[in-house]
Amino acid sequence: MSCCAAVNEDTGRFFSRFAAWHRLRFRVFGFERTQRQLLGGIRRAGIGGATLLEIGCGPGYLHRALLRLGAERATGVDLSAGMLDMARAGAEAEGLAARTDYLQGDFTQMADQVADADVVILDKVICCYPDWLALVQRSLGKARRCYALTIPRDRALTRVAIKAMRWGLQGAGCCYQPFIHDPEQIDGQIRAGGFRLIDEALTPLWLTRTYVRAQSGR
Repeated sequence: MSCCAAVNEDTGRFFSRFAAWHRLRFRVFGFERTQRQLLGGIRRAGIGGATLLEIGCGPGYLHRALLRLGAERATGVDLSAGMLDMARAGAEAEGLAARTDYLQGDFTQMADQVADADVVILDKVICCYPDWLALVQRSLGKARRCYALTIPRDRALTRVAIKAMRWGLQGAGCCYQPFIHDPEQIDGQIRAGGFRLIDEALTPLWLTRTYVRAQSGR
């Protein structure tokens, strides 16, 4: 087994273990502040009748909210079987099963199997992937109109939090590791792909940005 495959398996298992916690947290608190910011930016870009691709979709709360707000159809991709089980159950319970599709695996390895979408979403996903450039380039190639993401801010507070998390995971024998990739390099890659920034929001730890294709006129 390759190192990358081992890390992907550990990442999937790591997030599957926390699937029930994600469900409980959402029931008690609803969307995180960053997720509300992400929803706001995507709605500003326009979602009426849009197709959605959420990479690292987790339990699917984001894309199901956008479906209820007027998007037409959503595809969710995730490494975690447990998260996808929750996403499917949630879509079924909300009457959205016929408008959702789910795929398990590493998006960068299966991008050719995934259809293009009007809106591509990566909520706290790039920080889970060592090769940010491959992930951004391949996901940008799927975005017809809008590209939205939340990533860690590159500042002392975030670096301390990430380092503490890495120590804890290594101590537990887990291969999964979080990363802080340079936000400005990511921004430059997205702009080079023909997108322009229309919305940006911050929290102490996170940076949320929404882009649209430069020729879209929005």
